[in-house]
This record gives sequence, structure tokens and C-alpha cells, in this order.
Amino acid sequence: MRDHERQPVTTSRLSLFKSLWHRRSRLEARDDAEAGRSITMPVHSGLPPLQQVLRRLALALLVLFVTTLIVYADHDGYNDNSDGRIDFLDAAYYATVTLSTTGYGDITPVGDAARLINILVITPLRVLFLIILVGTTLEVLTERTRQQVRVHRWRTRTRDHVVVVGYGTKGRHAVETLVGQGIPKERIVVVDAQRKAAHAAGDDGLVSVTGDATRQETLLKAEVPHAARVIVAPQRDETAALVTLTARQLNRRATIVTAAREDENVPLLKQSGANTVVTSSSSAGRLLGVSMVSPAVARTLEDLMTLGSGLDLIERPVTQHEAGKTPRACKNLIVAVLRGKELLDYADPRLTELRQGDRVITVSRAVVTEQT
Repeated sequence: MRDHERQPVTTSRLSLFKSLWHRRSRLEARDDAEAGRSITMPVHSGLPPLQQVLRRLALALLVLFVTTLIVYADHDGYNDNSDGRIDFLDAAYYATVTLSTTGYGDITPVGDAARLINILVITPLRVLFLIILVGTTLEVLTERTRQQVRVHRWRTRTRDHVVVVGYGTKGRHAVETLVGQGIPKERIVVVDAQRKAAHAAGDDGLVSVTGDATRQETLLKAEVPHAARVIVAPQRDETAALVTLTARQLNRRATIVTAAREDENVPLLKQSGANTVVTSSSSAGRLLGVSMVSPAVARTLEDLMTLGSGLDLIERPVTQHEAGKTPRACKNLIVAVLRGKELLDYADPRLTELRQGDRVITVSRAVVTEQT
């Protein structure tokens, strides 16, 4: 019976290894240009590029309209070589050719006041008009260069950051939890093969890399060799195994947490280099079972897993005031203590007192920040 029970697991793992092998072969044969990898920096400007161009166009038209009004208000000081009269259309024509520095010479200022206005008012407006047009063109031409400079600066500063592979439901909630625990968005990098997901991460204020995370080139762009933690949350377990293996080859010291769909793939993911493997299907099944037996327990568990909703399960160092006390004597409820590399639960007989250097896992009330 035992051999019969193990047969499906063995077959599944063999199928998984075959899938990984064929997938790796296809990836190695793919050209870099087809991978479409790129780095997207978070957008700091509040306006999209099209709106910025339209706003500058509106400013240019406003300058043109103001110049036309100035010329028409002093139309007696101008001379038209065709009929000698200046109407509103002639004023608009003169403003257009003057601001664009065309200057046909068919309409000229002849009065002293008109010439003085040209010197003091229209010439600065001409310069402003050219700045608006030339500035827009230069911004479009230098956007790629500025993007490269931003990426270079980001690479030189990025150390001990967090890399999140996969910006689906699991990846987004992981990022929300990290930000809620105080990790700034500048220290989080998202990697996703779908450009739409990567751009969504950029819109959320995160640096994102578009590309296949099973390839070293993509993870190198995310600075995985210098990362402190890596979260692997793709849709498929074979992809998770390849990403974990590649990330571990690039970084031997990073803590890698991988999400898996099936329990049978947990040993494979740990052999690939994952420090911790979270199984989504079994965790959801356990929560469903608990919800059926005791809905109150299920709500409490969900509350503990949702940061900032009521009760938070957090890890923190032991304070100087707590050192020397028993876990039960502390203000917050301590459920476990991390001493070195050993995790001791609150009922462990060896846990007689807290020591300096210990890290405690406590249940505490979430701090709600009121927005004014």
C-alpha cells in the first residue's frame, strides 16, 4: 500500500522534471530580443506624456493669442504693404510669423510705441514660445537617455533589497504586506513576464523588470545577486522551481520564499534552494476546514494574516525591558521565540526567560493611522 501511495507522487515529480527540462531547452533557444526584457522605473510625474504635450501646446496657443491681442490693440502702429490696414486676422498673421521667427516683412511696426512693445513684450513672448516648442522636442528626444541614467543610478544604489517574482494576486499581497511592515517601495523590485503586470507595478511606485524570471539575464537586471530576500510567486510550480534554482545560483545568502500549488512539489522546491515553501492549495484547504468547524477561529486566523486589520502577528527583537522575563510576563502575547537558528514555542520547557539577542513572535493590536 505504501508503494502504491507513493506512485502518484513519483510520477508527478518525474513529469515535473521533464517539464522543467523541456522548458529550459526552449528558453535557451530563445533570442534575447524576443524575451522583451526591460526595466520600468516608477513614474513620479502626475501627468501622462500625452497630457504634458497637450498642456504645452495649450501654453503655446495662449502665448500666440496674447501676442495677437497686443498687436491688434496697437494696430495703428503697424503697416501692411498690401493695403496699409491691420485687422484682427493681420494681427494674428503677424504674431504667428513673428513668434515662429519666420519674418516675411510684409507687416512691420512703424510707430514708436509698436516698436517699443516689440522690444519689451513680443520678443520675450517669442523666446517663451520657442522654449515651449523646443523644450517639448528635447524632452521627447532625451527621455530614453534620462531613463538610462535613472536605471544606472538605481543599480548603483540597490543593495539588500527584496525581489518579488510574479505580480499576480500572491505577489501583490506580498508587496502590500512588506510595505505594511515598513519596507519602503524603493527597496522592492518586481519581476514579471507580462508587460501589463510589470507596468502595473511601476504605476504602484515599484521598480519592475519585464522578462522571464527563469533566465539569469532577467534576474541580473533585478539585481538578485545583491538582494537580501527573494519571493517567488508565479502561477505554476515548475516555473517556481526554475526561478528558485536560478535565484539560488545567483545568490547563496539570500532568503528565498517560494509559493507552491501542490504539497508534493515542496521537497523539489526546497532542493532547488528555497528556505521556505508556502503551499497555497493546502493552506486554503485547511482554512476551509477550520471555517467549517469553527468560523470564529477562521476569522481570527484571517485577521492575524491580514496586516493592519486588527491583530497582527509580527516578529521583533527583545527589548531591554523584556530581557530576563518569562514570555508570559511580557505585555504582548508571545507565541514563539527565535533564538539563534532555533524556533522555540511559548510552551517549550527550555524557554524559561528571554535573552538579549532573541527575536520574539508576538500578537499585538494593529496601529491604525488616522488620515487628516
